[in-house]
Amino acid sequence: MTDTTRLSLFEAARVVAKRDFHAILFSRAFFFFLLGPLFPIVIGALAGGIGGQVQRDANTRVVAVAMAEADTQAMVAARARLAPQIGMALPELQPSASAASPEQILREPGKNYTAVISGTVAAPALTAPADAIAYWSGPIALIAADAGTRTATAYPEVTARPVATSVAAQRSDRIRTAQAGQLLLFLLMMLLAGMVLSNLVEEKANKIIEVLAAAIPMDAVFLGKLAAMLGISLVGIAVWAGAAIGLLAGSALPQLPEPALGWPLFLLFGIIYFAMGYLLLGSLFLTIGGMATTVREVQTLSMPVTMAQLLVFFLAASSITRPGSPIELFAAIFPLSSPFAMLARAAQSDALWPHALALGWQALCVILFVRFGAMIFRRRVMKSGRGGRAVKGHVGGTEPA
Repeated sequence: MTDTTRLSLFEAARVVAKRDFHAILFSRAFFFFLLGPLFPIVIGALAGGIGGQVQRDANTRVVAVAMAEADTQAMVAARARLAPQIGMALPELQPSASAASPEQILREPGKNYTAVISGTVAAPALTAPADAIAYWSGPIALIAADAGTRTATAYPEVTARPVATSVAAQRSDRIRTAQAGQLLLFLLMMLLAGMVLSNLVEEKANKIIEVLAAAIPMDAVFLGKLAAMLGISLVGIAVWAGAAIGLLAGSALPQLPEPALGWPLFLLFGIIYFAMGYLLLGSLFLTIGGMATTVREVQTLSMPVTMAQLLVFFLAASSITRPGSPIELFAAIFPLSSPFAMLARAAQSDALWPHALALGWQALCVILFVRFGAMIFRRRVMKSGRGGRAVKGHVGGTEPA
C-alpha cells in the first residue's frame, strides 16, 4: 500500500521555507541583525572623513618664490593670468621675504612649502624633493615663460560645441555603473550568505535537522532553507534600502550614469542576480555546514570558500573593461562569478538573450549544488545514501533507512 500523504519535493521545501522564514523574521536576533550594517557604515564614514581631512592637510600646493622683487611679482602676475586657462594644474605661489637659502626656506616651521623657486625668470631654479620637482617643473616653466614676456598674452576664444555624449564617454560612464553594481552585489552576498551556515549548524546541534531529514527528502530541506534565507535577505535589503532613502532624502544622492538596459531592467536584473548568486553561494555553505560538526570546523571550512569568493569577484571585476574577451566569457560561465559578470554586462550592453542563457545556467547549477550538498549530508551525517526515503512496514513511512 503506497503512502499518499507524503509531501512532494517542492511542497516539503515550501513547508521548511515557511517555518524558517517565520522563525527568523519574528526573532529578536533578526532585529539586531538589521542594525548590524549601521556600525561599519558609521565607522567607514568617520574613517573616510578623518582620512580625507588628514590627506588634505598633508597635501599642499604652495610653492615659495625666493627671487628678486621684480621677478617675484612677474611670476605671481603670470600665474594669475594663466589660472583661468589652466586652473588647478598650477601651484599656488607665495612670495618669500626670507634671505635664507632655498633649502632653509623649505625647513621653516609652519610654512609647509612643497618647493621653492629661486634664480631668475629667465633661469628659474626649483628646490624640492625629487617627486615634487618632477610634478611641478612643467607648470613652473610655463609660468616663467609667461612672466618673461611681461605682457598679457591674448588667448583665442574656444567655440563650444557641446554634444549629449560620445562613444568613449558613454563607455566610461557605463563602466562606472557596472563597477558600482558589482561591488554592491558582492557586499550584500558576503554580508547575508553566512546566515545559511549558522542556521544549519544550530539545527544540527539541536538535532532538528535529523528530524526534518527523517520526515522529508534532504533535497527539500536544503532547498527550503535556501528559499527562507533568501526571503529573509530580501527583507533585510528592503529595510536597509528604505532607511538609506529616508536618510539621504533632501541631500545630494550619488549620481550614476544610466546603464545600457535602463534603470528599471538593470535593477530587476540586480535583484535576480543577487538571488541566483545567493542561492549558489548558500548551497555551498549548506554543504560545508553539513560536513562540519562544530562551530570551529565551520569557520575552518568556510574560510577557503570566502577567500575563493574574493578571487571570483576580482575575476569578474577585471573583465569589465573587456566585454566579449575570453576572460569575460569565462567569468560569465563560471557559476560563482556569473552573477557579477552578467550584472556588469547589463550595464554595458542592451542585449537580453545572454541574460536568459545565464539565468538558465545558474538555475541548473543551483539544483546541482543542492543535490550534491544533500548527498554529502546524507552520506556523512545521516550515514545513509537514502536519507528521507520511507521504509516499508514503518507507520507513516517516515523512518530513514
